[in-house]
Amino acid sequence: MTHIRIPDEYFARAVGPNCEWDKKVMEAFAKTPRHKFLDEAMYKMAYVDDALPIGYGQTISKPSTVAYMTKALELEPTHKVLEIGTGSGFQAAILARLCDTVYTVERIGELHRRTYQIIKRIPLRNVKMKLEPVKLGWDEFAPYDRIICTAEGKSVPQELVDQLADGGLMLIPVNGKLVKITKNGTTISQEPLKLCSFVDFVGT
Repeated sequence: MTHIRIPDEYFARAVGPNCEWDKKVMEAFAKTPRHKFLDEAMYKMAYVDDALPIGYGQTISKPSTVAYMTKALELEPTHKVLEIGTGSGFQAAILARLCDTVYTVERIGELHRRTYQIIKRIPLRNVKMKLEPVKLGWDEFAPYDRIICTAEGKSVPQELVDQLADGGLMLIPVNGKLVKITKNGTTISQEPLKLCSFVDFVGT
């Protein structure tokens, strides 16, 4: 197997500045080499701050975006996290090092099977994966302390708000902006964080 060293520049330019140099987040990135989530032909690009194709019309997010969203989730070791859009598995793997359990859902069968093998090889036993081409979320294990969506929609799906725990936080790209949703009882608050660009959310 090809040995690839994670370059210092990756942390200095892509990861650190976007997670406010959070030590725990940076440690999670150090333990999770990005090239392992890419095809070998893409290894040379693994530590460039770009979104890269992973097939099936999907991409692995920019490291800077993953760092920013991970920090913005305000994770605790006891948290149960739902991820909508497993994709390459890179975001789920980072989250898994910072919380109790990640439940991640993917709609594309081929991508789900590819990523399942990657997660299994690492291995990360606190990542639970599901292929779900119809329903939104994974209500069997709801409510979740945190929800993260890695695809963009035109609105915030009520199905996901319903699966968010009281006191919980959700990050979702909506109409070109990353939005933070907080739930306190019956009060749902929305705070735009930054401009973003993601693949489209199927079904919204």
